[in-house]
Amino acid sequence: MQIVSVTDILTILPTIFLVVWACLLLLMDAFGGALGKRLTPWLTVLGLLVAFGLTLRAAGVEQSAFNGLLEVDGFSNAINLLALGTGLFGVAVAYEYLKRFNLARGEYYILMLFSLSGVMLMGAAADLIVVFLAIELLSIPLYIMAAIAQRDTRSEEAGLKYFLLGAFAGGFLLYGVALVYGATASTRLAEIFAAAQAGVANPIFLLLGVALILIGFAFKVAAAPFHMWTPDVYEGAPTPVTAFMAVAAKVGGFAALLRVFIVAFPTLGPDLVPVLTGIVAATLIIGNVAAIAQRNIKRLFAYSSISHAGFILMAFVPYAQDAVHRDTVAAALFYLVAFGLTSFGSWAVVMMLERAEGRGLELSDYAGLGRKYPALALAMLVFMLSFAGVPPTLGFAGKFFLLRAVLQGGYVGLAVLGVLTSLVSAYYYLRVVIVMYFQEGKPQVEGSRLLNWTTALTAIGTVALFFVMQPLFDWTASALLRLF
Repeated sequence: MQIVSVTDILTILPTIFLVVWACLLLLMDAFGGALGKRLTPWLTVLGLLVAFGLTLRAAGVEQSAFNGLLEVDGFSNAINLLALGTGLFGVAVAYEYLKRFNLARGEYYILMLFSLSGVMLMGAAADLIVVFLAIELLSIPLYIMAAIAQRDTRSEEAGLKYFLLGAFAGGFLLYGVALVYGATASTRLAEIFAAAQAGVANPIFLLLGVALILIGFAFKVAAAPFHMWTPDVYEGAPTPVTAFMAVAAKVGGFAALLRVFIVAFPTLGPDLVPVLTGIVAATLIIGNVAAIAQRNIKRLFAYSSISHAGFILMAFVPYAQDAVHRDTVAAALFYLVAFGLTSFGSWAVVMMLERAEGRGLELSDYAGLGRKYPALALAMLVFMLSFAGVPPTLGFAGKFFLLRAVLQGGYVGLAVLGVLTSLVSAYYYLRVVIVMYFQEGKPQVEGSRLLNWTTALTAIGTVALFFVMQPLFDWTASALLRLF
């Protein structure tokens, strides 16, 4: 029996290409001398663009690979595009920042490629073992990237905290996989669903296993009460790492959540609804309320990221209803697009105001930005309005489609909670705007070409895509899971 065929390799060619490209860049960085180190960022961009093209070429393909361990479909292709777009923005915001803070190392971009390949595997995983391996492939490079500023104790502390808590959460996930295997005699998502539907699975072991898997995923996406690592890691890690981590970890975590829970555990939906509702409510409330007290912009965005995780998790509450599967997937993917675009733009602004030794990261450092740098302040205003869900921004469209999916599932109370917590978030987002425009100050900006372009493109895209939100939503709606 042929275990691996050429067809299998071609089916997941974008992911395989990215891994091979990262290995080649690693060798070039190690043995290519100064020229190789200078070329690494640009070759990283080239690799991402080639993988992007390979993903577009595979549009419309639906087939299994590696004896059913991986499932390539519209959903996995959409996750690939999100991951690769995250990589391109990640390089753009990191390139000149790393040089300015003497952190320019070729391994940074190589670690980024390996992490992105983990995200892409999570979108295609059709087996719980593959899900676990993909999460580790996503996470381990992030642990190293968080601690890449070796002479900065805050960076080392962030990497250590992220590693220890990540390993702890990985234990929950792996133990959950073991219990699910014990209950169903399989780790394949399709076979788990068949066993649960036929009633041959041990219900107690299955529920316990699913609960532990949910804990592992909740840590990865920074959902309460498994969010405690987020503010410290976001603050201590170099800002480009924080920006990349904020988006990549969410794309990967929610890709796995959508794939695993909709494909393998739809029959457990009624039993999980109270748990999911509690996690969503805690995440929304804790994220938004804790953000109010923050004066450090990185910690504020950390709690903001937690609250956005709560919003995306709202899509999982009605997942057990077949009628809303399509809208649930589409709303979650759309929100990830909106969050990713807005997030990279806002972090680019943060990097331009950040100075050595962690200075320039307090809200007071943004005072007078509207008067001295009106274009930069206008871009930050757009990002804050998008995070708060104010039209005409892509963030408003994301919250609209997601709340609509929740209402279609009949969860009116959850939708009301989402609206109320959005109003709370408007307080601390608009506080940034007030500081920029209505307080006197002398902000110092370290502009750069790539950061300027990133800020401009994301700000324009955040507004422009609002006016084509329905076609964009239709694209995300076409990314249907291949239900077995």
